[in-house]
Amino acid sequence: MFTYNSTYLSERLPVFARNAVATSHPLAAQAGLRVLQQGGNAVDAAVAAGAAMTICEPVSNGLGSDAFCILWDGQQLHGLNASGRAPAAWTSGYFEGKYPGSVNPPKRGMDAVTVPGAVGAWVQLNQRFGRLPLGDVLAPAIHYAEALGCKGIRVEHPDELADAYRTALANRDGPTLIDVVVTRDAGKML
Repeated sequence: MFTYNSTYLSERLPVFARNAVATSHPLAAQAGLRVLQQGGNAVDAAVAAGAAMTICEPVSNGLGSDAFCILWDGQQLHGLNASGRAPAAWTSGYFEGKYPGSVNPPKRGMDAVTVPGAVGAWVQLNQRFGRLPLGDVLAPAIHYAEALGCKGIRVEHPDELADAYRTALANRDGPTLIDVVVTRDAGKML
């Protein structure tokens, strides 16, 4: 029999469960539990919770985030570094031409930004270790985005925002054309 003797003044009893999901937002934890109840495994639950966090608490995990994973599959330890890759156009020639005499790429500005890796990590983890199809794993986050009205960051005048970005970039030594993606419906993005 288990006895719990806490030495701290404030007590919180431990939670004992066969399956548990912990996040900083209750809806994200519910997303993970939902896929466990549908027959998913711990990887499915982690991906579901992470995707739900992009809707429920985007300051903690966004679609533009990076991801890292250390995973024990019962026999072997696996590591995944999805910290973002350099864009394909970033060659040594690109940097030599843009920053003559510099040994290192810049630390700030558009030429210091990598391609986000979180969504790619979810796909890789799901394909290699998941039990459920990715669509089923992302379904709770899509539900939160669409049915519960969590629409992400609302941009009232997306065309004006895109024009402002294009103007700003045209007036400096950077790209002259960019694509601005405005998330009007976060569920469709997932």
